Formats: sequence, structure tokens, C-alpha cells
Amino acid sequence: MTVDEKSPPPQTPFKVLVLGGSYAGLTAALDMVKLSEGKSPTDYLEHPSTFHVPVDVTIVGERDGFCAPLALIEEDYTARAWTKFSDLKAARHPKLHFLHGSVKAIDCETSTAYIQPHGAVGQEKHSYDYLICATGYRRTWPTVPQALDRESYLAEARGHIDSVKAAEHGIVVIGGGAVGIEMAAEAKMVYPGIKITLVHSRDRLLSAEPLPDEFAEEALRLLCRGGVEVTLGKRVVEVSDDTQPGSANKILRLSDGTSMYASHVISAVSKPTPTSSFLPTATMDAEGLVEVSSSLHFAGVDVPSGTHLAVGDIAAWPPTGTPTIKRCGGAMYMGHVAALNTYQHMLHRLDLAGPPEYTKLPVFPPAIAIALGDTAVGYWEEAGVTKGDELRERMFYDDLGLEICWKGMGLADAPAEEATKA
Repeated sequence: MTVDEKSPPPQTPFKVLVLGGSYAGLTAALDMVKLSEGKSPTDYLEHPSTFHVPVDVTIVGERDGFCAPLALIEEDYTARAWTKFSDLKAARHPKLHFLHGSVKAIDCETSTAYIQPHGAVGQEKHSYDYLICATGYRRTWPTVPQALDRESYLAEARGHIDSVKAAEHGIVVIGGGAVGIEMAAEAKMVYPGIKITLVHSRDRLLSAEPLPDEFAEEALRLLCRGGVEVTLGKRVVEVSDDTQPGSANKILRLSDGTSMYASHVISAVSKPTPTSSFLPTATMDAEGLVEVSSSLHFAGVDVPSGTHLAVGDIAAWPPTGTPTIKRCGGAMYMGHVAALNTYQHMLHRLDLAGPPEYTKLPVFPPAIAIALGDTAVGYWEEAGVTKGDELRERMFYDDLGLEICWKGMGLADAPAEEATKA
């Protein structure tokens, strides 16, 4: 479908609607503002020009702030991990706005979004010139918090931490993927006196990831060295309450007929669900992910050319069948590319440049780094398996990578002091 793309008057800002306020969405929104002022947001993507363009960027998020995952073990870190959008210093810009709410429907042909503000009954109608979809997956507790505001999150997290601290008969983490491994290792490092057991249904850790056996074996070795007990090849088929009077403990029945006893159980095995139900069916693949081209624009559907993009976990990139591992670093890179390509399209519409030559997203080869207590293990094709304290320092600092991600998104040098206030 050919869409009329007449340039708006110079005094009329392009309305950019960013759905999702996490790694990809925040990066795209902040970069969009910088590019609109002729600034280069990153030093590893070519800046097409220094033209100023009028923009008005709105981020729509179900939460009232940015929250890092895996923040449910140590109290001080928990407080730092959630920062309200209103407290983000980099976001205090007249061109940038935040709307705490949920997207209910998108009409791509008319460029209209229907949004329900948090706590409201009805929906609001918002028109836009550009849409960047970054809503990601919906994941279950405790992989990510379920709270939608910081106060509720702190209460949710403290309840979990209290249960961890009081686990007299130990903790069982179910699931040997990256999330389960990091949770088990972090819990053992913070509470060394508590028995931590990781149970995984397969015969090797990280069985769902395209990683070599050497990496899984090294992760297992480091986990055990750190004091985590690991049970492989047994599936947890039932978790029930201990019926003994006065007991608050759990009994786990395994697939081989044996049982485990624990004071607290952490599940890290749920399958994430794409949050794309508000989009037209034609925009999605069979899994519910948004089909995109290498420039991150919607692919294969009749939408206004160059105006609809998807980034982060919600985007079906790389193409189906290509082995990869989605990471926050990749999500931020996608946010950079989406902002850059949107800016190029704006320049063309304003007759400030010819037809846009979009930046193409490469296929990210499988790569990963996992924090394992006071050490880490990583894998990159060019380097193979690496491990050690230096790797942890380089990839995670002392805060599970929170500060590194803040820098990558362009938020600040470190999480804002306001984030530590209860």
C-alpha cells in the first residue's frame, strides 16, 4: 500500500509513540530525542546528519519505572533496581513524556493507539506518526516482578526476601536455564548459610540454549564450587505444602519418585508470553512475535512505510531457525537502530535528505555471560568459553550489570540516588 508521506509543517512535531519502557524502549526513546537535536547517541552507529527535527516522544509502560530483573535476593540492590520514570534524570526533557498505562489496540493503517491509563476505567485515543513497539514478553514471578508501581514492587520483593532469609530447611530453585542458575548462585553468595538446591529436568544445564557442552559443564562446575547443590535429569512433578502441624515448608515430588523438602521454592521454568495481543494479527508470526525486516520495520503487512518498528524481545529477529540468545545488550542495540532509522525517515519527509538508507541489524551469534556468585562464565564464538573474576567485573560490575545497562541506555553514569529511597 502506498501511503501519502507529506512533510508536516516545521512547527508541528512528529509524534513518536514508544510502547514499553525497558531496555529497548527506553534506549529508542532517549536516542530519538538526542537525534532530533542533532546529537549522536552512540559512537558505534553512523550518524546520518546533524539536522534538528521537531519530535514529541511518549513512552507507554505498564510499570511506573524501569526495573532490572533478578532483584529479589538482596535488599539494598532491590531498592536500586526499580527507578521511577519521574526520577530518571536523563528523561527530564520537554520532548519526552511517560504514560503509565496499557496498550489495548493499535490501528496501524490510521496510526492510532488505544491506551488505558493505569487505574482508569476507560481508554484514551492517541494518534502518532511513528510507532516503536518494545513491549517484550510477559514473564511470571519471580523471574520478573509482577507489581506495576515501585511501592508495590518493594513490598513484593521484601516478602520474597523475607522468605529466603527464613528458609531454615533450604531453598530449591527449579530450572537450570540462565535465570535459575543466576538466582541460585546469587542466593548462595548472599546467604551462604542456607542450603540452595537447583533442580533441572535435563541432563545438562542450559539445555534450551544454543551453547556448547563445555559452557554448560563450566557453569555446573562453578555452581557446585560456590556451594549450590545441583540435581540434573529429574523433573519436579508436584510441589505441595507440608501437612505437619505448624510447618510452612514445601515437599517437592520428582519424576523418579523421590522427594525433596524445602522451606522456599523458586520457579524459573515458565515460558514467556509475547505481549503483542493489541496488534493486528497480520503483523505477527505463529509465536506472536512481530515480524520485522533487518531495519526493524514491520514486514509483510500494509502499514505506512517506514513508520512502524519493533525492537527487543517482541521482534521476531533474527529470522526463524537462526540460533541466537536474546540479551539486554542486543535489545539496547535494537533501540539504537530503531531510533536512527526513524530519524532518517523523518529527514526524508522534511526534504532534508533523500530516500533513507536504513541501518540493517546483523544477526547476533549466540553469546552469553552468567553471573555465578563472585565469578562468572561467558561464551562468544570468537573467544569460546571464558570464566573468572575479571569476566564478572567486566560484564556485571558489582550490581549484576545494572550500571552497565544504565550507561548503554544513556540514562546516567549510575542508577539515580532517588532509586534507593523506599
